[in-house]
Parts: sequence; structure tokens; C-alpha cells
Amino acid sequence: MKLCIIGLGYVGLPLAVEFGKKYETIGFDINTTRIEELRLGIDRTLEVSSEELQEAKNLSFTTSINGIKDANIYIVTVPTPIDRHKNPDLTPLIMASRTVGRVLKKGDIVIYESTVFPGCTEEVCVPELERESGLKFNKDFFCGYSPERINPGDKQHRLPNIKKVTSGSTPEIAKKVDELYKSIITAGTHLAPSIKVAEAAKVIENAQRDINIAFVNELALIFDRLDIDTLDVLEAAGTKWNFLPFRPGLVGGHCIGVDPYYLAYKAKEIGYHPQIILAGRRTNDEMGLFVANKVVKLLIHKGHRVKGSKALILGITFKENCPDIRNSRVIDVINELKEFGIKVDVYDPWADEEEVKREYGIDLLQTDPDFSKYDSIILAVAHDEFKGLDYSAIPNTAVVFDIKGVLPKEFVDKRL
Repeated sequence: MKLCIIGLGYVGLPLAVEFGKKYETIGFDINTTRIEELRLGIDRTLEVSSEELQEAKNLSFTTSINGIKDANIYIVTVPTPIDRHKNPDLTPLIMASRTVGRVLKKGDIVIYESTVFPGCTEEVCVPELERESGLKFNKDFFCGYSPERINPGDKQHRLPNIKKVTSGSTPEIAKKVDELYKSIITAGTHLAPSIKVAEAAKVIENAQRDINIAFVNELALIFDRLDIDTLDVLEAAGTKWNFLPFRPGLVGGHCIGVDPYYLAYKAKEIGYHPQIILAGRRTNDEMGLFVANKVVKLLIHKGHRVKGSKALILGITFKENCPDIRNSRVIDVINELKEFGIKVDVYDPWADEEEVKREYGIDLLQTDPDFSKYDSIILAVAHDEFKGLDYSAIPNTAVVFDIKGVLPKEFVDKRL
């Protein structure tokens, strides 16, 4: 058995490392810089340590399609983003399928882990594999689907101790796929009855979280008008044993802020217009604008001239203690403040300076900020480093908005 992992990001690399401890495994990525760094034992996503890379004795890396032609199990872990119209962008998935199709042989198995809508593997990916290879699905080659459950930045819930959903295109292949993952997943596996079921299970995991966060975000909008602190309300309600502990906030990243659109797309394709899923998305997508407009109102209330004032944003990654800036909704706050003529500085010790500049056109501050220079300060991401800053240096005239609800209340004008 020789495995090839296609795509070495937050999902693919941990998978390649675990398989590389037991089986001959090839990690394939089109990013040459990424491959060069991994060969040196460097993972810029910080999901895998240098020591763990060294432990994967059977793992090698390549950017060459010739380097993967001898594999007999291919696992695709490429991103599945949305386009500017919020429709699924399957380009990475299609290109990866074409790459695999060019080296596919009789008896090979192709497993997909990328989050997709139900039916995508068999309706979109399989035709690409057949076209490129000239082989017949479920006769010459087979497929499986095992949705990723990686939580970037989480050092407790990691690949081996997260239960894995598995599936296959035939009952025999399903068992093979399940046994393969059982060999590296200590938490065990759940064999779904079909690929579609496994695809659907993944996409609703994040849609469920999105809707729950949208509910508490809507509560925050209501309680703001009632002049009630939302977190005080949630702490009181949370004393009941079955109250779900969701908190308001900006919903970004490559999962929760994206996956519901995949499910909505498929629902509309079959003639059903989803109400709750899209309503939740609208609420969450508007929270950045609410934060920025509230900061402006607080500036006016404190006697500041809005145009030309200086704002400091703490954090631009999509979540705490993680360098991932993909689909960060902090940018919504930044852009709206700039629309009011406010000068915005951003400080984030976790984010990569060049990546932020390339993605958002923002130059990050390189040293701890001087709070005395700013008229407004917005804590957008709850990095551990921010909890140790000296907030007593903030002038009394400055507006402090704590989106994450982690700062001492005496320093804060408004919490989300």
C-alpha cells in the first residue's frame, strides 16, 4: 500500500504525517515553497512540529506528477472556497481530480476529504477522474469520502483523537477505507452507508454551528438596543444545564463561514430555497459592519472627530492562536472604519506579514502597540498574547470595543 496526499495545508499535512508513520506516503502540493519548507522540517501553519515531521519516517514530498504515479491510494485534501457570488468554487477540487486522473491505474482508490455538497464526489469529481484516466468508475477504480475534522490551532483535538467518518463507493471499498483510517485514528471511525451521507454529515456540522452563532449574534443586536450586556445575559442563561454555550462574534475561516453556502447551493439546485441557513449567513456576515458603526457612535459620544481619528485593531486571523487569515471577517470591520475616514492600524503577532499584505493590502505593526496613540481600540481576535498587554495605558477618552469578551470590563466601553 502506497499513499499519496494531494494538498498539504491544515488538513493534508497532519494526515500525511500520521500515515507516514506507518505506510509509504507521498505528500504532493503545487506550492514549491511549501514543499521546500516541509523538507526542512518547517510547517508555517504550525499544525505539525519539526519533531512530528521527523517521526514520519516513510513520508516524502514532491511537486512532480511523476513522483506520485506509483501510489495506489490517493487522498485529496484541497481547499473548497466560495466565489464572490458566494457559490462553491470547485476549481481546486477539479484540478486535483484531473491531476490524480492522469496517474490513475486499475485497482486504485481515490478518497476525498475536502468539504463539499452532497453528491459532489460522484457528480463532479468522478467524471474528471474517468475523463483523464480513461478508466471506468467502480470497475477499474473506486472512490471514498472521509470528511476532514481538523480544528486549526487546537492542540487538544488533533487528527488521531477525533472520530473519523468514512465511506466508500462499494461496500467492499467502504470497508477498506474504514480499515485504513482505523489504523491511524485512535478515537475510532464511523462507517457511513454512502458517500453522500458522509458528505452531508460534514457540511451540516458547520452549518449547525453557523446557525447557533447567528442566533447569539442576533441576540447581541437586540440587547445592544436594550442597553443590556449580551455576555452577562449568556452567563446567566448558561447556568441551566442544557443551555448551549455559544458566543457572539465574527464568523470567518474556511469552514463555518463557507460550508453553509455549499449546502444552500445544492438545496437551490434541487428546487428548495433554504430559509434558516441563509438567514444565519446574512446575520453573521453583517456583524463586522455592526461593530464598526458602533465604534463610530461611541467615538461621537466621547467627543471625538471621526474623520482622521486613529483606530487600532488587535488581531486579523480568523480565530485565536492560529496564523490562518483565510476568509477573516475582521477585514469587514477594517474596511468599514476606513469608509468613515478613520486611520486603521492592525497588530497581530500570529499572522504572516507578507501574507496579510498580499491578501488584504495591510501592513501589520511589528511591535507591541502604543495604546496612547489611538482614539479607538478593537480587540477582534482573542490571541493569548493580547491578554497580557497593559490595557491600563489606554486613555480614558479612547473607545474600547471587545468583540471576544476577554478583557476586564473596567477597560471596555462595549462588548459584542
